[in-house]
Parts: sequence; C-alpha cells; structure tokens
Amino acid sequence: MNQTLDLLLKRRTHRSFSAEPISASDKRYIQEATLRAPTAGNMMFYSVIEVTDQDARQQLARLCDNQPMIATAPLVWLFLSDTRKWVNYYHESGTVEKGKDLAVSWRAPGAGDLLLAMSDALIAAQTAVIAAESLGIGSCYIGDILENHEQVSALFKLPQYTAVATLVIFGHPKSHEPLAFPAIRCPIDSIFMENTYTEPHLEDLQVAFGAQEQQLRNQKRLPFENTGSISDYYYFRKHT
Repeated sequence: MNQTLDLLLKRRTHRSFSAEPISASDKRYIQEATLRAPTAGNMMFYSVIEVTDQDARQQLARLCDNQPMIATAPLVWLFLSDTRKWVNYYHESGTVEKGKDLAVSWRAPGAGDLLLAMSDALIAAQTAVIAAESLGIGSCYIGDILENHEQVSALFKLPQYTAVATLVIFGHPKSHEPLAFPAIRCPIDSIFMENTYTEPHLEDLQVAFGAQEQQLRNQKRLPFENTGSISDYYYFRKHT
C-alpha cells in the first residue's frame, strides 16, 4: 500500500482542535491543492468563503444544530456552487450581445448547471480535506449547513446562481489516536453496481448496514431500549 492510499484509508473526522493556528504556508498549500481539483470544463463553478468574522461563526454554529466547534475552529471554509461568475462574465464582456448577432439566445443557468456546480464544489472540498490531512491538519464536514441554507445564504449575501454546497472546518487535532469505535462502512458490493441501478430491498439493506447496526447495538444506542434497528435509529433522528 502506498502513502496516498494509507492516508485515505486512515482518515477520520476531527471535531476537537488544539489552539495551534494553521500556518499561512499550510493554508496556501491547501488552497493550491484545492484549485487542482477536477472541475467541469476547467470553468471552476465554485467559490470558497473563508469565515473569519466571529459573529458570523457564532451564527453558523447556531444554524448548524448548535455545534460550538464551528465558532472556534482555526479555519472555516464555506464552499459554494457558483455559476454567477460566468453569468456576469458572459453579460459584462459582451458575449451575450455577440450571440444575438449569431442567433444564439441567452439561457439562464438551470437545474443541470446547479448540479454540475455542486459537483465542482464538493470535489474541491474533498480535495482540500485530503490536502489538509496530508499536512497533519484534521477536518470535519458540517452537513447541517444545508438544513438552514436560506438563512446561511442571507448571512453571506449570496446572489442568484450561487448556493451553499458544504461547510468544512479545519484544525490541528487535539489527538491523533484512532477512534475507539471507527466508523464502519457498507460492503463494497452494496455500493458498487454494474451497468444498471440495482434497487436494494430489506434483505440487501440489512446486509449493507448490518455491521453498523451491530456496532450501535453494542454501544446501546438503538431506540426502543436497544431492540430497534438502524432504520429506526436514523428515521427518528431525522423526523423528531
């Protein structure tokens, strides 16, 4: 196994960081690596807001299910899908007017463009995460950022044709010790399919998530006095 695979297979989420700041040189390396992420047509349909304002950090922490580490992490990056830049470029450079002379009509970005830009932003985010990991800097994706995306958009004054993709916090981990209970992933065969989509049903899903369910049961974290399933666990977390 090479160093890259070893890093990918051992990477874990860190939510607790030391007070050590991320050096300017390390941040620059992460930025440069991020810009090397694959991007559709080399058009870079994403932007990244570094959140340094403490009030904005506090508001983010509150909006993201009251997670205080967002306010204290050494580095907070908000990744955006961004087709706005090209809308402006097309219009302000005169390209749209040139198109009219050639009977090419302006088409505003649609759902497909948003999904393409989201892909760009998320690929960039993961590239940043792996670059940081290679420097000994931990990270954590904040999924809750999407649940209040309207308020987050207002907080950061996001214009039309931009959207929140994800939030990532970075810092030097307080501990590099492996987790006592490392996250268990689904078996390869339950995720990778060939040629067509294979819809999973109960027996398939019980196999796919069986190890995770057993881990939760061992930790006595399942509902109904630990007699419930992993389906119960996630359903009631999401719906209550």
